[in-house]
Amino acid sequence: MSIELYHHGSSVCAAKVRLALAEKGIKWDGHYLDILAGEHHNPKYLKLNPKAVVPTLVHDGQVIRESTVICEYVDDAFSGPKLKPKDPLIQANMRLWTKLVDEEVHPSVRPITYVATHRHKIMEQSPEEVEEHIENDPDPFWRARKRGWIYDGFNAPDVKAAIQLFNKLLGDMETSLQDTNWLVSNEYTLADTALTPYLNRLEMLSLMKMWDKRPNVTRWFENVKSRPSFQPAIFEYFPEELRTFMIENGRKAWPKYQKML
Repeated sequence: MSIELYHHGSSVCAAKVRLALAEKGIKWDGHYLDILAGEHHNPKYLKLNPKAVVPTLVHDGQVIRESTVICEYVDDAFSGPKLKPKDPLIQANMRLWTKLVDEEVHPSVRPITYVATHRHKIMEQSPEEVEEHIENDPDPFWRARKRGWIYDGFNAPDVKAAIQLFNKLLGDMETSLQDTNWLVSNEYTLADTALTPYLNRLEMLSLMKMWDKRPNVTRWFENVKSRPSFQPAIFEYFPEELRTFMIENGRKAWPKYQKML
């Protein structure tokens, strides 16, 4: 049996899949793509993933794309602890969270990451290389937004809406966690897997103050970090230099974010 994962250390979507694989106890072979250097635009990789995004899972030669789909596939295709609830209603609630991540949370994590940290790394390149980085994105919608994040920084029009969305998300999580250990029940599910990389990203950007007065979120995140899957899935493939760079720039950015809340 061959399981290959194309991924990157700072990608929240790749981290989500690594978490699912770790929770299931599945061994896999990795292909690390440096997305800040544009390696995901390599023609060979584009044949696997025409959207030029990570992660991509290849199981015995069959290609599975999209992190939420991959996580459900991993849970269905392999033995190990079940990450989807048996109860149909609880499973539906789980999918409401994973759908929210795909449709609203993930699009919002990109601007807050780019303006605080990634733009600084990208702007270290020549003007021609910066333009190449932008133009290599196959989606014209994301190209336009990325151009704003890189050149306009915190003045980009979608940054305030993104940080406010995360503030609402944390409030919804706080409410959902009032009566259960995990997001949809007392059992850990793919809903928790889906949100973990995003809370970790907020913490890396020094935005953890956003849940200072949300004790249920605080408890949930501490429980997440105590799971054996967390450290290897989140940080084993995260270059220390990049991690330090993000933390330092996130700390500097906090006052600007605070004004947007």
